[in-house]
Amino acid sequence: MLSQTAEYALRAVFYLAERPERVPVRVNDVAEALDVPQNYLSKILHVLAREGVLVSLRGPHGGFRLAVEPERLQLIDIVSHFDELTLGRRCVLGRPKCSDANPCGAHVRWKPVAAQISAFFRETSVADALESAHAMGHSAAGAEVPLHPVAGYAQTPEDGATGSVARSP
Repeated sequence: MLSQTAEYALRAVFYLAERPERVPVRVNDVAEALDVPQNYLSKILHVLAREGVLVSLRGPHGGFRLAVEPERLQLIDIVSHFDELTLGRRCVLGRPKCSDANPCGAHVRWKPVAAQISAFFRETSVADALESAHAMGHSAAGAEVPLHPVAGYAQTPEDGATGSVARSP
C-alpha cells in the first residue's frame, strides 16, 4: 500500500515520538534501531524537517525530534511527502486515465476502499497509532524502545533548530 520510503518515514516518526526524553536523536541511532539504511533514512528525515514535521538540530547534541505534538500530527502529514493517497489520483490497475466516466475493471469496487484508506491517514494521528500499539504491548515503530504515554509532549525551542509546525492548531 505505502512505498518503502513512506513506511520508513512513519516508522521514524513513531520512533521519535516513542522516545521518553524527547531530545534530538541522531540518524544513525534511528537507522540502527529500525534496521533501515542510514543514508536513505537521512534523506527521508531531512524532507520531513524541511516540511515541518521534524526539527533538525546540528552539532554534538544534534539530531532530529518531532516539531509537532503527536496528537496534532496526522499520518497524512507524514506520508503525503512521499506517496499520493488522495482518491482518484492513481488507478489500482495502473491505467493513466481512470475515473467514474472512464473506469477500469476494478474502479467501482476500489473507489470506496481507496476512500477508506485516505480517511484513515487523514483522521489518524501519531498519538492514535502509538496508543493502539502500546495497548497491545508493542512499539509502533517496530523498535525496542521504552514505551510511554504521548500525552503532555512538551516542545522546547532550542538554538539552531530548523523546521516548523506542520499544522496550525
